[in-house]
Amino acid sequence: MNKIEINISNLIKDFKSVRALDNVSMHFETGRLYGVIGPAGAGKTTLFRIMLHLMQAGAGDIEYLVDGRKTKFADFSGNIAYMPQSQSLYADLSVAEHLDFFKQLYGISDAEFKSRTQELLQLTRLEKFLDRPAGNLSGGMYKKLGLMCALLRSPRVMLLDEPTNGVDPISRREFWSLLHASLSKGMLIILTTAYMDEAERCSDVVLMESGRVLDTGAPVDLLRQYDVRNFDELFLVRGGVR
Repeated sequence: MNKIEINISNLIKDFKSVRALDNVSMHFETGRLYGVIGPAGAGKTTLFRIMLHLMQAGAGDIEYLVDGRKTKFADFSGNIAYMPQSQSLYADLSVAEHLDFFKQLYGISDAEFKSRTQELLQLTRLEKFLDRPAGNLSGGMYKKLGLMCALLRSPRVMLLDEPTNGVDPISRREFWSLLHASLSKGMLIILTTAYMDEAERCSDVVLMESGRVLDTGAPVDLLRQYDVRNFDELFLVRGGVR
């Protein structure tokens, strides 16, 4: 399986007088689950939009590498699935209709579609709700359907923008179980979150506040380095806001 890496170097993005990203650098690679952690206004969504070429940076560079070889984004983008923070599903389409829509969109064969949907429905426990419209799903079920649609084409890279925002605690745990099941298959998963307790569920974290990177590293190493009990305390120590 190919090794995928994303290198971000010195990104700067301004919106008039506001600097949304201030000299941001970070590195991601396959087989890891990265959490970009920070409060609202930290620059997390702006970072994702630039990574996806939905927005242009004012300065800096992003490299997409496959087995160490730099690849153009146009050739790399087929590896990526993106789950935005805002609602992106069709309220009047059922779970089954969404799956069929994305099957057609991605050009998935009948055999692969059957295998993938069976696996994903078991993981998400949505098999009993195939006829339910997305607009009638609970917040947690809606998020799981969004993740299913993103995973349907077996991407190598997942970008998830605050996927558990507004989701009840039980559904949050189930969602994280889905992420770790996907991670075990060699994916690169990058998610943003403002929930400090979710930082410890990641392989590595990037702490952001006001467009700046405060720190990076493995959660247990950062907590030990700053002698704090949790990431709420760590943000206070590093100068961020809770």
